[in-house]
Amino acid sequence: MTALPETMRVVEMNEPGGPEVLVPGTRPVPQPGPGEVLVRVTAAGVNGPDLVQRRGHYPPPKGASDLLGLEVSGQVVAMGDGVTRWAEGDRITALTNGGGYAEYVAIDAEHCLPLPEGPAEVDAAGLPETYFTVWSNVFLNQTLPEGGRFLVHGGAGGIGSTAIQLGTALGLEVLTTVGSEEEARFCTELGAARCINFREEDFVEITRAAGGADIILDIIGGDYVERNIKAARHDARIIQLAFNAGSKVSLNLMPVMLKRLSYTGSTLRSRPESFKAAVARDLESRVWPLFAQGKLRPVTHAVLPLEQAAQAHAMMEAAQHRGKILLQP
Repeated sequence: MTALPETMRVVEMNEPGGPEVLVPGTRPVPQPGPGEVLVRVTAAGVNGPDLVQRRGHYPPPKGASDLLGLEVSGQVVAMGDGVTRWAEGDRITALTNGGGYAEYVAIDAEHCLPLPEGPAEVDAAGLPETYFTVWSNVFLNQTLPEGGRFLVHGGAGGIGSTAIQLGTALGLEVLTTVGSEEEARFCTELGAARCINFREEDFVEITRAAGGADIILDIIGGDYVERNIKAARHDARIIQLAFNAGSKVSLNLMPVMLKRLSYTGSTLRSRPESFKAAVARDLESRVWPLFAQGKLRPVTHAVLPLEQAAQAHAMMEAAQHRGKILLQP
């Protein structure tokens, strides 16, 4: 068994606030419990829920680490009782309940996946959170309309860039909203058939002119809630994953009935551990092979040292990224 240090470097916060509350610290190396593996972190992804937790609005589940960090890649260095699939030395990428902003993290073994063929280990750290989220909300146990139209809001971000690639790989025509020509070029390279600059164009008008959207994935909220309903075709699904423009809206819901729309939303962290394990296995069997086929690729915007977590959060809040921001211990 590999000799492990007693302490590790981490990034912690003493109180909620802006990016400046994230500071380097030192903590004991965690011990893997039953069904868990201990992973030496190669890199950790920075995600929207991290920012919300830092502000004090997204507490970790009971028993989870209070450290930020919901996804990592790395090497298994120890196993708890009952772990049979993984062995010391295995290279994995995984979804965590927290604790990723550290040199070591204990993770439910069922939430780990082997590194997909193709991506570098560092880049693989940016896959779990968005792939678990997009796959479980949009594709898991769903029958996709043949040649269907998929409207993705915020295509240049982590969720958006994942949704564009998955939708394209699975035969959907993907439309996406962007804020600049640079973002449009980026999303086009990922497979988007039409990029709609929301500063200059009306996504409702353009989507309806194309025939309406069968699936809409939204992270904006606010007035987009009503506009999404207008952009949807009959029997469409609208999936809400965040409310960056606010969650309190006033609208007429009659079109939901008349169009027979399905409106759903979810947060991943609070889902049962068994659900996340099922998503992991579905991703491994149905999505991971698409990396080897060249249909999917990680999209890494920047890799910063772990101690620069505050800068990473500021970058994400300023929407200065295209794809994922990673931290490397």
